[in-house]
Amino acid sequence: MHREALRPKAMGRGFQELTAATQAVVDRAGIAEGLCHVFLHHTSASLVFSENADPSVRADLETMLQALAPDGDRRYTHDDEGPDDMAAHLRAVLTLTEVMIPVVQGRLDLGTWQGLYLWEHRHRPHQRRLTVTVMGEGPRRVERSHR
Repeated sequence: MHREALRPKAMGRGFQELTAATQAVVDRAGIAEGLCHVFLHHTSASLVFSENADPSVRADLETMLQALAPDGDRRYTHDDEGPDDMAAHLRAVLTLTEVMIPVVQGRLDLGTWQGLYLWEHRHRPHQRRLTVTVMGEGPRRVERSHR
């Protein structure tokens, strides 16, 4: 088992791709086959798999989640950190704060257009903390050419 912390700086509400950083942890783990678990230690951000080729998909996700959990809704009683506070918590509850990804031949086994994203739900920048744990069988074999 191999465990590392990632500490991305979220610049405000929106998406930050974590695919390459997560793959780098898998590379350092050196396993061939197994699982990669990513856990986000926060209640106002989330992890999502999303289309990584067309950014309009992520814009549409933001639009729809804004409709489900609008900032400053008068029904909220929790607003300690501003009008986006309770909305951010609702958004995190409606999405995911942990994901599990298969590792095959030393690579995250994602779909063709799939990327892993940190979805920040607060408007102001935040330092976020994730734990990436890689479990499996290894070591990854390096293919050698035959001469």
